Amino acid sequence: MLIDFNETKEITIPGMNGGSGTMSARMFMDEQGKIIPTKIHPGGSIGLHKHETSDDINYVLSGTGKAICDGQEEILKAGTCHICKKSSQHSIENIGNDDLVLLTVVVER
Repeated sequence: MLIDFNETKEITIPGMNGGSGTMSARMFMDEQGKIIPTKIHPGGSIGLHKHETSDDINYVLSGTGKAICDGQEEILKAGTCHICKKSSQHSIENIGNDDLVLLTVVVER
């Protein structure tokens, strides 16, 4: 299967899960999960939320961020991967001056 994100409409989301600022994303979704190239813009964040049925894998392509997963802080930079396991809760914040660019994969289980 080939997914061409160049042909997928980009959406802008303000205050994702009660976070601040905006993010932009393109999304592929089916019953097994989601693949989401994401940009959290400077000053933006994804608010604290729980993953009841899935693992949330966030590979950092560029930018600088901070994730908090089950109360533990993780600094995000290009080449790192933040994983929020099923039944855990997390938030992600852009703490840099450029977009925090992530490839997010949500695996339902």
